[in-house]
Formats: sequence, C-alpha cells, structure tokens
Amino acid sequence: MDPLSLPKLKQHNSLSNIIAIFLSTMAMLSKNLHSTSTPLQLLLVLLSLQRLFMFQQWNWNPIFHLLLLSCFFLVYMLRVGALAFKPPSVYLVDFSCFKPPSTCQLPLSRFIQHASSIISFDSQSVEFMAKIVASSGLSEQTYLPPALLSSPPKTHQREYIKEAEMILLPLMDDLLTKAKLSPRDIDILVVHCSAFCPSPSLSSIIVNKYSMRSDVKSFNLSGMGCSAGAIGIDLAQNLLKTNNNCYAIVISTEILSAGWYSGHERSKLLINCLFRMGSAALLLTNRKEASKTSKYRLIRTLRTQTAFDDKAYLTAIREEDDDGKLGVTINKGLLPAAGEILRSHMTILGLKILPLTEKLKHIVSVIRKKFKDKQGEIYMPGFKTAIQHFCLPTSGRALIGEIAKGLKLDGRDVEASLMTLHRFGNQSSSSMWYELAYMEAKERVKKGDKVLMLGMGTGPKCCSCVWECVRPIAGDSNKNNPWRDCIHLYPVEAVSSVSQT
Repeated sequence: MDPLSLPKLKQHNSLSNIIAIFLSTMAMLSKNLHSTSTPLQLLLVLLSLQRLFMFQQWNWNPIFHLLLLSCFFLVYMLRVGALAFKPPSVYLVDFSCFKPPSTCQLPLSRFIQHASSIISFDSQSVEFMAKIVASSGLSEQTYLPPALLSSPPKTHQREYIKEAEMILLPLMDDLLTKAKLSPRDIDILVVHCSAFCPSPSLSSIIVNKYSMRSDVKSFNLSGMGCSAGAIGIDLAQNLLKTNNNCYAIVISTEILSAGWYSGHERSKLLINCLFRMGSAALLLTNRKEASKTSKYRLIRTLRTQTAFDDKAYLTAIREEDDDGKLGVTINKGLLPAAGEILRSHMTILGLKILPLTEKLKHIVSVIRKKFKDKQGEIYMPGFKTAIQHFCLPTSGRALIGEIAKGLKLDGRDVEASLMTLHRFGNQSSSSMWYELAYMEAKERVKKGDKVLMLGMGTGPKCCSCVWECVRPIAGDSNKNNPWRDCIHLYPVEAVSSVSQT
C-alpha cells in the first residue's frame, strides 16, 4: 500500500490510521532496502515520508514521530541481520593446466598426412580439413591424444578411459601439490566433459583413484559444450554458499577420442580440425583464512541461454550422419546465434558491473535514437571501464574478432585468447584457464585487477565469471605454468595482425 494512495485522514488518532501509516511506511522502507543501502539513505526515505504526512495535513503529534522512528529502526535491524547471514566469499586458491607430453604433439602437415591415411576419409574430406586447418590460427605445436594418432584412430570405450586417466590424474596431482592438500581434504568435486559420459562417471573415477572421503559431494556434467567451465564454477559457488569451510575442485576437460568424426559431412569435420587436448583444474574455497593466500575472489557469475528457440538450438548438435557415424554438426547459423546470445548476456552483465556513467550514456543514446535521431547509433558501453583482463572463447579467430568489436577491445585485450588458440588450439571449456595462465606468465595481472571469463557452448549458452585478483601473483608465473617454456616467443605478431583485419 503506497502512502500516496491513502485517503485523507481525519484529525484524530484512530487505530486504523496508525495501522495504515505503519504498513505504508514499512512498505516504502522495504522497497528502498537493499544490500548497499546506508543508514543515511534510509533516513532520507524516512524524512520523505514525514514531509508526505505533513503535506497531507495529518494531525502530527508525537505518536507519529514514534511510529516512524520505530519503522526505521525495525527495517534497519532487518538489513543488519541480512548482512550478518550473507554467504561467505568464494576464493580461487590456485589452478592447474594440463600440458600434454611432446609425443602427442602434431604439426599441421602431419595432421593432414595422418588424415589421408585413414580409410574412412575420402580425398574431398581431407582437402576440406586441410583448408580449415590452414586458416584456423593453430600452430604446429598443438596436441592430439594417442588414440587419435593411431591409424586408424582408436575410438572405443577403453581408449576413452585411458585418455581420461592420462589427463585427469596428473592434473589432480599438480593442483593438490600446489595447494598442499590431501585428496581427503576436498569436500566438493565437479567434473565436466561434454562428449564422454561413462558409468561410473569421471567424477567417480577420481574419487576411486584418490580414495576420497565417503561424504564428498561429487557431480559430473556432460553435454554443456565450451560453456561448461563457467557453469561448473557457478555450481560450485552455489554449493559453497550452503556448506561452510569447504574446499571444492572443479575440473574442465574434453575427451577428444570420444568426439572424433570419421565420416564425410563437412559440417561435422570441423570438430576434428579445431579441437585439441587440454584440461584445467581449479581449487575453490569459502574459508575466511583463504582471503590472504588465494589468487582471486569470485565477484559474480551469470548464465543465459536460448535453447528455447529451435533455430538457435539446432546450430550445433550431436547426431548421426546418413551412414550412422556420430559427430557434432556445426550449422551456418551458429555465428549469428552466438552473436545474439552474447549481446543479451553482455547487456545483463553490463547492468551489474559497469559504472553509472557508461549505463547513462547507453540509455541516452537509446532514447535519442527512438525519439530524435532514428539514424543515429546506439552507444555501446566500454567494458574496459570495469574489467582489465578478458578470457574469451577460443572457437576461432572470427569469433574472437567479433567479440572484441562488440566489447570495444584492442589487440592487447584479445592477445591471450589468440595466443592460446595458436599454441594449444580450441580446448573447449578449459581454454579460459590457459588464457589466464598466459596473462600470469606475462605478469600482467595485478592486485585489484578484474578478470572476465566468458564461455559459449551448445544450446546455445553463454556463461561468465568475474574475478578480482586479491594478491600479487607475479612470483607464481613459473610454477608449473603451461607457458613457462615458450612464453618468451609470444605474442606471435602474424597471428595478432590477422585478428585485427
């Protein structure tokens, strides 16, 4: 009930008048109550109500003063109580990126030669893959698993498990060593892999190999595509909100041998050309003491999707071809669909993280275009006013370029994304961590800097995480960083210049 809608009260202190004023005051104070409200802001609301009552010429005797002060005190105490029960902050203690052995390295020329030796590929298929690989932005040093280096490739369950163990176990060892923790210290485990979902699950394989506790909360995500990394973080964050003093491990991986396509459809052959080995594991916690030793604090996560739209839903889908061979179809409508969901996602994110000046410029330009200058352009907010570093999807140079254009990013802002694509290829959901590792190896991330991680996957889905660096990390740049033996060779100018054309 709004005070403006109250009928003019008679000049007496009836019980009904007092109740009406009390309810109206509580409603207005509650409407203006939020986590950032200060006592001064609430007091201003109170004074506004006082003027309203005086304007209505109500009998202003001491009981009304007491009533308003009581409302103010009650609502402010509720606010203090809400803050007291605020979920603890979530910190990123450390992370590890898997670097495959040199025996898995596959130069592009050898990749084409290898594809030519596979009977299931005809000459047109090999020629098409050679064209895609040549323009992909990948270097001569990317990796494929041993199962796919065989001729013919070994694509069966036993090889999938071997590849999973080859990646996940060294990754877990490295992360636990960095954090100086035992597997039994872990309370939450989240593993996600889009193409391979065995039974028992990948998370169960890890629990078994490391003899983790019987009460560990384990989760296994599949089919979420390249956005699964951010989704896993969002899931872990929600679990940490309701479980105190916990450690959570989130693992992003992809089993390439399970996603290999051996047919002739060009829309399915793209996966063979762009995706390469990679995996990342990160340790999250909500322990208070972690604020002094962790690298980053999680500020915000956001998830959006357009799976409700049939056209967007079918832009990337795993299905069989006419010969019954399974593969992921990439349709021509993927880039437009990705652009649409990205605009929607960044609009919502911008409202939450951008400074007020950027928001006002955007609103003014929208109003001007609608009512005054219909040919004018809408002002696109600059995300660099709120974010210092960007980890973008490594799905290809074209997509990186489009995202950079939309977010007003320059060559240095997308350098980590382009160089990760060049050195390691598209590693699905784990690519963002190789990008952050690149920035750390370059010693670019400073205390107080904010990092945006953006993931886009099938569905389509768009997910993002915003981190704040909470301590200097320059000294950690060489601690099992996947870039440590080649960072001096980057950036590769040829790759950077291509991305800007």
